[in-house]
Amino acid sequence: MHLHGPLSRAALAERMNLNRSTIMALTTKLSAAGLVREQQPTGAGRSGRPSLVVTPAAARVYVLAFDVAVDRLVAARVSLGGRIEERRVAVRSRSGPDLAAVVDVLARFGRELHDAAPPGAICVGVGASYCGMIRPGDGMVRYGPYLGWVDQAFGTELGERLGLGLPVAVGNEAHLGALAEHRRGAGVDVDNLIYLHGDVGVGGGIIVGGEVLDGEAGYGCELGHMLVNPHGGRACSCGARGCLEAEVGERALLDEAGRPAGLIGRDAVREVVQAAGRGEPAARHAVAVVGDWLGIGVANLINLFNPGVLVFGGMMRDVYLGAQAQVRDRIAAHVLPVSRERVRLAVAALGDDTTLLGAAELAFTDLLTNPLTVMARTVT
Repeated sequence: MHLHGPLSRAALAERMNLNRSTIMALTTKLSAAGLVREQQPTGAGRSGRPSLVVTPAAARVYVLAFDVAVDRLVAARVSLGGRIEERRVAVRSRSGPDLAAVVDVLARFGRELHDAAPPGAICVGVGASYCGMIRPGDGMVRYGPYLGWVDQAFGTELGERLGLGLPVAVGNEAHLGALAEHRRGAGVDVDNLIYLHGDVGVGGGIIVGGEVLDGEAGYGCELGHMLVNPHGGRACSCGARGCLEAEVGERALLDEAGRPAGLIGRDAVREVVQAAGRGEPAARHAVAVVGDWLGIGVANLINLFNPGVLVFGGMMRDVYLGAQAQVRDRIAAHVLPVSRERVRLAVAALGDDTTLLGAAELAFTDLLTNPLTVMARTVT
């Protein structure tokens, strides 16, 4: 119900392959805990006794979700069922290590959203998406490129400043973006998915068999640091040269288009893509060059993982929309026919909220795993 909305008891029994008496017992417990409500169906239906419709208690149960990108900070109250009820947004300056400033803004936003929740509403979790490498378990940012975050206790600091008595679950933005698009966006009903996310650089998340692929220590799927140009490639923030991120990221596109060094941000990227669409020669050249490198990276990923869908989000959404021809040419030339015959290319269906909703899904994890335990603990 959290993912698919209201369902009748009969539909739940069919989807879960359980008998109706078991479903009735489960929904009764969930209703008593305040997680769902049951009601008669509206409108005309089939003859016989109608099956009660079970609806998530969206007005009563919510999480706080935070999204930390290079240029912006977002906070939201997200209700059970995945709907964003209210949000706050602030600009983040590219001014180097800024843990205290980020935590200060997000904690203030979080308390405002918490205080503005309806009377009787319960916060059951807190989740945050961060543009860097996150240590699983404690929300430590081991490495955050571009702004110099190294071993920053982000999750712990934010949890203490919020003062809600709830831990803050933190995840890599691209991993959470993959999770959100798999559950609610362009990859619904697809068990094997790749999500490419652009901010200043490029991140990636991979879903294999319905689960996020995160590696031995949780730092897997750094797709932006896949080598695509070993000969004379651009310098990357990681210290290497020729990484996918270096060849298709913000600076590569703006440099190829001849934009000034001080011009940065997603609006600048979109302007180049739009200018290319209008026929500006420098912008068309930039999109073609960057699109070709993107196509090489995408071809490699399809050959390696055989995904059902590959989703472009963040800045990569804009780049892909301008460079579809180059990307598809590389796929046609370099992807094995058996792998390319079914793969679908898509842009993030959740738009700019993909990583934010991924953070919300992370925050809902404990509730969805142990609903009665979490509600008993939270209410107490």
